[in-house]
Amino acid sequence: MHKMLSIFIGVRFSRARKRTGLLSFVSTISMLGVLLGVMILIIALSVMNGSISFLRNEALKSVPHLTATSPTMSAEWSRYAEAFLGNASVLAIAPYVQFEALLSIEGSTEFIQVRGIEPALEQGVAGHTGDRAREALNALDETPNGVLLDSRLASRMGIRPGDELTIAALDRLLRRSKSAPQAFKVLGYADFGAYGGGNIVLLNRGEALMLDGNAQTLLRASLDDAFSAERVKRELDASNQVLGIAGIEFETWREAQASLFGALAMEKFLTGLMLLTIVAVGAVNIVSTLVMAVAEKGPDIAILRTMGASRGTVMRLFIVQGGVSGLIGTTLGALLGVLLAFNLAKLSLLLEQAFGSLTGNSNVVFVSHLQTQVVWSEVALVCFAGLLISLLATLYPAYRASKIEPAEVLRYE
Repeated sequence: MHKMLSIFIGVRFSRARKRTGLLSFVSTISMLGVLLGVMILIIALSVMNGSISFLRNEALKSVPHLTATSPTMSAEWSRYAEAFLGNASVLAIAPYVQFEALLSIEGSTEFIQVRGIEPALEQGVAGHTGDRAREALNALDETPNGVLLDSRLASRMGIRPGDELTIAALDRLLRRSKSAPQAFKVLGYADFGAYGGGNIVLLNRGEALMLDGNAQTLLRASLDDAFSAERVKRELDASNQVLGIAGIEFETWREAQASLFGALAMEKFLTGLMLLTIVAVGAVNIVSTLVMAVAEKGPDIAILRTMGASRGTVMRLFIVQGGVSGLIGTTLGALLGVLLAFNLAKLSLLLEQAFGSLTGNSNVVFVSHLQTQVVWSEVALVCFAGLLISLLATLYPAYRASKIEPAEVLRYE
C-alpha cells in the first residue's frame, strides 16, 4: 500500500505545475539531456554496427570462414576434406597454397600474395561470387599459365586482360635460387574485398607449387553461417579424434582478423562510453531538479510525515518523480534514435540535395553512403543504462527529502 502511495504521489509531483519557472526549465532540460544522450548513442552504435558489418563482409571475400593446416595436408587433403564435409555446417572445402612473390611487368614490380587454388573447387568457397567470378574461375581452370588479379592491384599497375607478366617466389629470391621467373597471362580480375586483399593473385595450385615447392597446402571451408565458425571448429576437433585424424590445427576468420575486429570492438566500446556521458549530464540535471523540488515541497513532505508516511515512503516518491523524467527521456530518445538510424541514409541524401541547391554545388557528400544496422539488444542495453543512471541520480535528493523533520518545517507555517 505504501509503495503504491509513493508511486501515485511521485507521479502527481512530476505532473504538477511548478511554482517557479526555473524549476520547470531545469526539469525540461534534464529530460531533454537524457533524450539526446540515448538518441545519439543509439544512432552512433547503429552506424558503427553498419561499418563493422561492411568490413566483415569485405574481409570474408579474401579470408576463409575456417582454415585447416597439417604437416601431411599436401598429400592427404582429399581425405581430410571428405571427413570435414561430414559436418552439416560445412558447405564446401577447397585446398590452396599461399606465399609471397614478386610480380614484374614492363619494368614495374610489386610484392604480391600468390594464392594457388583448384578453380573447380574454389567456386564453392570463394567469397567473391557472381557470374563474372565464375566465368573467371572457369577460364583459370581451362587456361595454362593464367592468372586472376585483384582489381585494385591491376588498377595500380595499369594491367589489362591479355597482358603478359612474370612472377617469382620471394622465398626463392631470398635464397638466391637460379630458377627463372615464370610468365603468366592475365585472364581477368577478382574482388577480394576492401580490406586485406589488395595484392592477391590467383593461379592454379599446381603452377603455384612449381613457383614455390615448399609452400604448404591448406584447406579452406565455407560454412552455412560464418558466425558458427567457433562451434564448427570444436565439432571438427572432436570428430577428428573419433576418426583418428591428428595434427590438424584450425583457424577461424575471427582469429585470422583478430587485430581488425579487436580494434573495431574497442573503438565501439570507447565511443559508447563517451556518448554515455551525455546521458550522465542529463542525470545531473535530474539531481538539480529534485533538489529544487525538495525545497519547494518541504511543507507537503512534512504534512505527509505527520499523516504517517515513513521516511522510505518519502524517499520512494522522489525516486519515482525523478524516474518519470528519466523514463520519458529514455523512451522518446530510443524511439527517435531507432527512427533516425533506420532512415539516416535517406535523411542525409535529402540534406545533400538541399545543401547542394542552396550552394549551387551538386558534389556535396555527407554520409548517405554509410550503412546502419540496429541491434535490438544494444538498444535495450542503452535504454537500461539510461534508466539506471536516471534512477541513481535520484538517490541523493530522495535521501535529503527523507531527512526532513516535520516539526522544523511546520513551525513557521
